[in-house]
Parts: sequence; structure tokens; C-alpha cells
Amino acid sequence: MHLTNREPNPNPLDRANARSSRFWEELGSTFDKISRDGSVRVVVLSSSNSKIFTPGLDLSDTGALVNIDGLDPARQAFKLRDHVLHFQSCISAIERCAQPVIAAVNGIAYGLAIDILCACDIRYSSSSTRFSIKEVDVGLAADIGTLSRLPKITGNESLLRELAFTAREFGPNKAFQLGMVSRIVEGGRHEVLGAALELAKTIAVKSPVAVVGTKKFLLHARDNTVKQSLEYQATWNMAMLQSPDTAEAFKAFTTKQVPRFQPLPKL
Repeated sequence: MHLTNREPNPNPLDRANARSSRFWEELGSTFDKISRDGSVRVVVLSSSNSKIFTPGLDLSDTGALVNIDGLDPARQAFKLRDHVLHFQSCISAIERCAQPVIAAVNGIAYGLAIDILCACDIRYSSSSTRFSIKEVDVGLAADIGTLSRLPKITGNESLLRELAFTAREFGPNKAFQLGMVSRIVEGGRHEVLGAALELAKTIAVKSPVAVVGTKKFLLHARDNTVKQSLEYQATWNMAMLQSPDTAEAFKAFTTKQVPRFQPLPKL
């Protein structure tokens, strides 16, 4: 499945912060629906705009910044915390999605775009993409996913901290150095999207039981000890190894034929 991040504003660069609360709520509900659709094997997330992947949060949107007028400090804090947790959950729907999510990023990718990208499984960048962990420039610490996920993605913590503290713009080579993207594709939106779709085709013919299980294992391993991960994998596979997919894959390997795997059920 190919999801396109469409920009309703015909001149998006005129508004650097153009994503309303409606956008991220719909993003969350869309990925939750996809996760329950067993006919979907892989998701490719891209932008319809050649100049921008996604802007940041629309600070003029009343739903984006919760109204706490008239509340005492304690109740203000409860309401703000709930609002942030809801926002986090919407973006985390990408990570929760059972299927692998491949991001094809191009153009400007600031602030919220980094939160979205970090929740994806695989990230391809065009050679012209410009990134920024922008939040400190608007007076806040990023709290929607970037600072929680990027430290576990990157192998260069010093560089990550430098970019997060300064909000400095960086290009695809620096993103690759961070481990934030796994491939830089020469060109723009069309070229990086083509590369992402080719990768999606490769993954889509694999056993959905194996692919979904692999994503779950990787996420569990990231957040748990080796011992806990091994126990989780054993429990998972005591059921999944009884799938006909294993026999189908072995048969295809020995007969040199293309395996045919049934889709997962819709939930």
C-alpha cells in the first residue's frame, strides 16, 4: 500500500507550520486501520509535494495547542499531559502498524517530519532532502517521538545531541551517518518513491506471518533484554511455526518456484 502525505495548502512553504490536529489524528486512525487489514503486506509513506515532506505542527490551530484557560496549575498539567499522550499515540500508530512501513522522504523534513520518520521501519531519502530537529527553535523539547526513538536508531549520539540542541539543518549524508536513513537516492520525489516501491515489492512477496513476526521481534528486542526477547520469540513461534507458510517457503526453495502465501485475516 502506498500512502501519500497530501498538502492541502497550495503554497505550503508560505506556512512553515501547517499540520493541524486533524492531520495527526487522521494519520493515527489510518495506520490503525491498515494494521488490521491482512491484505496489506507493506506500506510506503511519501509526500505528494516535491518540495516538502511534511511541515511541522500548525501553531495557529486551536486543536493543536490545548486550551487550558481558567484551570488551576494541577488541572492544566493533567490536561496538557493527556493532550501530549494523545498526540504521541497518533504518531506511534506508524510504529504499532503490523506491516513494515517504508518512508520515501524528499524536500524539507523538519520537526514533526522527524517524529514521523523515526516511527517508520525503513527510511529512504532523496539526495535533496533537508532535515532539522527543529523544536528548540520554537521553545520546546521534542516530545512526540524524535528524542525517544532517534537515540536507539543512531550510532552517533554526540552528533545527534549536536543536531538536537542546535536545530541545525542537515542533509541526507548526515542523516545516513546518523543511521537515520538506510539509502540515499539521487534525484527527487519520483526517484526516491520508485526505490521505496521496489523495496516494498520485494518484501510483499514474503510470508506475512514471517514479516509481521520479524517486525514484532525487532521492536520487542529494542525495548527489552536479550533474555526477555528470546522468551518472547519462543512464545510467539510456538504458534507461528505451525503456519503453512513455513512448508510453502521450503517447497518453493527446493522446487525453485515462487511461493504463494495467503494474506492474514482482516481484524
